[in-house]
Amino acid sequence: MIRVGVIGACGKMGRMVSAAIAGDPELTLVAAIDREHVGQAIGPLVGFPQVKVPVSDELDTVLQAEVEVVVDFTNPDSVVDNVSWAVGHAVHIVVGTTGLTDEHLDRIRGEMESEGNESNVFIAPNFALGAVLAERFAAQASKYFPAVEIIELHHDAKADAPSGTALHAARRIIEERGAAYRGPDAESIQGSRGADMEGVRVHSVRLPGLVAHEEIIFGGLGQTLTIRHDCMDRVSFMPGVLMAVKAVSTRTGLTVGLETLLDLDA
Repeated sequence: MIRVGVIGACGKMGRMVSAAIAGDPELTLVAAIDREHVGQAIGPLVGFPQVKVPVSDELDTVLQAEVEVVVDFTNPDSVVDNVSWAVGHAVHIVVGTTGLTDEHLDRIRGEMESEGNESNVFIAPNFALGAVLAERFAAQASKYFPAVEIIELHHDAKADAPSGTALHAARRIIEERGAAYRGPDAESIQGSRGADMEGVRVHSVRLPGLVAHEEIIFGGLGQTLTIRHDCMDRVSFMPGVLMAVKAVSTRTGLTVGLETLLDLDA
């Protein structure tokens, strides 16, 4: 039984993560960190009244509860500090917050090295298995269709744009595409062609009613290829989160991407 804590336990994603952990027979929820509902039991808030763990606003509660793995679904402004805290206290951490930059990852690697690599860090831009597979298929397609644009669509409360998923997909395409490509740059309104990542255009849509969606469109002679993933409910992230929680203790150092846990051919 793995002892798990959740940072941001009372947020939209945090509640789902807390419920998923509470309902998994291989895990036990022993700490819930949040600034809201302090002192209340997390169980009744997430549909598991038998879980009496009180919500705390102190990270040291993680140590007192002897947490082995902590899960963070907060925001880019605080998550790096939370990772630093976990690394400094030898606690494994799984991060689902998007918006982390290469500079953030370099900082995390440096801190892990300075602390003797006693804890492991697992970061995934997207925990939905379908999104991970879509990215994998897109990387394969880019060997034959170098002309590609990405449209990512999310709810209007999302803090970052483009999404971490779209950025990760674009980087994979750039690494694996068969040839360089650059489409037309002309714009009558600045920004209408989207962000330019080495010839891969990325467009962000933010609207109420959306959850998380991505469309990767390839163009070739007389044909197009579209790879699309739609997340209609955040519950789609939970199988991937649980997979990472159970695996992080065996993944030495910093791991980025859920695809590292899937049995995919090289």
